[in-house]
Amino acid sequence: MSRKILTALMLLWPLFVSAGVVNVEFKFTPYTGDLKQDQVQTVPGKAQVYINNMLYAEQDVQADTVPVMFDEREIAASVWVTMNSAGPILRKGKNSIRIEFQPSDAKAPYNAQLSWASVMDQSTETETSPGTSVSTNQSGEGMDSKKGPGKIVFERDFVADFATDRPWHHYPAVTSLSDADKQQIAAAIAVRAAGFKPGFVDSYKMLEGQDGLDLAAIKKSKCLDSAYAVGIRVAAPAIEQMDFSLTGNPEVVVGRKGGALFDTGSPELFGKIKGDENQMCAGMVMSVTYPPRLSFVRSPAGAWEVVY
Repeated sequence: MSRKILTALMLLWPLFVSAGVVNVEFKFTPYTGDLKQDQVQTVPGKAQVYINNMLYAEQDVQADTVPVMFDEREIAASVWVTMNSAGPILRKGKNSIRIEFQPSDAKAPYNAQLSWASVMDQSTETETSPGTSVSTNQSGEGMDSKKGPGKIVFERDFVADFATDRPWHHYPAVTSLSDADKQQIAAAIAVRAAGFKPGFVDSYKMLEGQDGLDLAAIKKSKCLDSAYAVGIRVAAPAIEQMDFSLTGNPEVVVGRKGGALFDTGSPELFGKIKGDENQMCAGMVMSVTYPPRLSFVRSPAGAWEVVY
């Protein structure tokens, strides 16, 4: 090795050792058509995304015409999952993702594509020909495809060393629930629902520490007061209506059988809130504080606590 090459490597070494993964992205698309063409047609249906065996998101996929891009023939995503915004469900280290897709027409043939990539905290350049180079901040790209008809499932493990390590991530997995456990969880859900009342002390407390939310601006807007004024209320289901899901993790996921956990009344009520910004504010806050599902863990002291 020449001295010049050795010197160059020594200068570049800090860049090599400081580069790190800051995100992992997954893109999923069900489609019909030829990937050799510039466009394909997406297949309508419902996609469910599970992270670490826990339901993370549900999304309806609509029929549409979307572009096919790049030499890799990557399709514009119908479902795009970015792990740096996944929140506490993500573990530091090894994780898994599962995407299940049920097409509207269970008998129609179709294809599905899943692609993934790690996003780095700095770009790298690769020389493709003399005098020409390509710069990218992605690594570990990959792609998988499957054929219908019927339900399609993709599963993949990935590493997220950028995730926040939380103490309860290391609690033992919950393998069973007693009637007393269910009663305690149901009581906590009822208290949460009852907290939606003028003054909104409980609602504001639930928003503390939420990334991307300006709590001071939310309080100043009084959008929750506006929501309450048009008749929006929050009701918890009876324990008989609750669905308790064990996940093989410390979390127990609680929803309502056949619907969202909390009943916030007719969606038309939100349209009665005056001002687009107030409507958006109220809708956003309600979706955070009263989501379709809640995840509980059992503390070392034996109490059940909401973690997301």
